[in-house]
Amino acid sequence: MQNRKLLWWIVGAVVVVLLGGGGIALAVATKPARTEPQAAPPSSEPPPAASPTPTPSPAESPGADITGPLDLVLLGVDTRVSVPGWEPHSDTIMLLHVEPGLKKAYLYSLPRDLRVKMPAFAKAGFGGGTYKLTEAMGRGSRVPGSKKHSVQQGYELLTRTLTNYTGIKQFQAGAILNFGGLDKLVDELGGIDMVVDQKVKSHHRKPDGSLRPLKPGGGDYLGAQAVYRPGKRHFVGWQAIDYARQRYGLPDGDYDRTRHQRQLVRAILDKALSQGLAEDPGKLQSVITALGETLVYVGGRTPLEYAYALRDLSPGAITLVQLPGSGVGSGGAYRGEQLTAESKGFLQAVAKRQIAPYLAKHPKLINK
Repeated sequence: MQNRKLLWWIVGAVVVVLLGGGGIALAVATKPARTEPQAAPPSSEPPPAASPTPTPSPAESPGADITGPLDLVLLGVDTRVSVPGWEPHSDTIMLLHVEPGLKKAYLYSLPRDLRVKMPAFAKAGFGGGTYKLTEAMGRGSRVPGSKKHSVQQGYELLTRTLTNYTGIKQFQAGAILNFGGLDKLVDELGGIDMVVDQKVKSHHRKPDGSLRPLKPGGGDYLGAQAVYRPGKRHFVGWQAIDYARQRYGLPDGDYDRTRHQRQLVRAILDKALSQGLAEDPGKLQSVITALGETLVYVGGRTPLEYAYALRDLSPGAITLVQLPGSGVGSGGAYRGEQLTAESKGFLQAVAKRQIAPYLAKHPKLINK
């Protein structure tokens, strides 16, 4: 059963607790404790007729009481969260809303540079203010009087900021993952298939996968670039993650990138389902080893409980939603991003549990 739990959280590392279908999420089989029969005391009287032993009621599977709705968070950070003293910044912020009944969900992203008001956070000695959303993790992670940083503390400030901005009162769980961990996960799955929807030139990698060297003096990279052309492609780990990381040179910048990242999540989930990891302990252990310490989990319930709760949720039941926005500035200087009124309306619909009616009126927000 421990392997089942690890399997669920490996998949959960991709999108918190997104994958529940296809036989990967399994209930816990609990058994009543065994007791040894006790010897009857000596007696001259014949023993009374034995009364029927009632059949014990089956124990409720952990997570069976989770009925939704759920709002879950997936964060991609810019380096390993296990590096001592590193101040984490969330380069990717994905949110998953699961409808009551847990059979339908919506996956959407918020721009890393979204200008938001952050509340004061005494644990980090932070007085609050308006900053880019990506900074919430770092500012909240600071431990006063120490050079150490607390990822869980940074997550707390980020989710408080998200609550203030979106109106979503509570986020039940979150995962914080370095994209290097996803690189390894994709390779352990044997690569993934993705439909590239636009030509993308890599800012970071050469065609052979090696890193492009920094330009003397910094500011840019040199050398040939890996190019991802439209069409169905099979990607190994570095290609999949490199493609999903790019924003420079794309018509809509970070908005194109976040769309590609949501497509990456779905492709990984589809491949995980087809691999049958739950039936292959050796393959499972390889994936566990590959991820290493690149994942941090934050939540009140265990991954195993969510695994059971989301057992009927499949990737095909997840709607990918694009939230458009635009840049904001002051005196010609770029200060960050702001969402359109239509995008803000979607967030209000999430908070009010009116997503389906809202998307019916705003179908362009759905990624086809």
